[in-house]
Amino acid sequence: MSVISAAPLAPYQVEAYNTAKESENKIHDDSVARKFGFTGGLVPGVDVYAYMTHLPVQRWGRDWLERGMADCRFLKPVYDGETATVTATETDDVLAIEVRSRDELCATGTARLPDRDPAPTPYGYNVVEPPETRPPASETSLAAGLWVNSKPIAVTPEFAAQYLRDLRETDPLYEREGVAHPGLILRMCNWALSHNVVLGPSTR
Repeated sequence: MSVISAAPLAPYQVEAYNTAKESENKIHDDSVARKFGFTGGLVPGVDVYAYMTHLPVQRWGRDWLERGMADCRFLKPVYDGETATVTATETDDVLAIEVRSRDELCATGTARLPDRDPAPTPYGYNVVEPPETRPPASETSLAAGLWVNSKPIAVTPEFAAQYLRDLRETDPLYEREGVAHPGLILRMCNWALSHNVVLGPSTR
């Protein structure tokens, strides 16, 4: 019996866009980032991750959005206006993903699609309100075991469409099927932080 393998994925190129120029985290501001030795304000890591998800979605479609898994590691900055090239090599149903820009390896990661939904993790849940006066981010204000929450975020069709434009996302799946981009999950983690602590310049 012959086995039909998936066609190799073509590289995905995107003109990186710094969505966080006005962020409280000033590592995304050109002048502040240069003081720390960078060429300019960093494109947020959550958006670089979003670029990386393009190829798993191309490979597995909506199935990956519903039950896929991924991890990533950021190595070098991606800058506003520069071309980010995302490539993936598939081995044993795992995509090894790389992001390169300015001839540098900027991020690596893997993605896969399990045969079935992973077993849910039994997390507890506690409703807490973000503090009225946020403390600076520190090991104390973000100590293990503390609960954080964010203000409501309405992912309206208009919001989702603008997010896709900011990402320069070209896959028609999101608009066609009315599903949110997975990059929003990590962005919401950043929002939760910003609603609970004051963030200093950070590449994380």
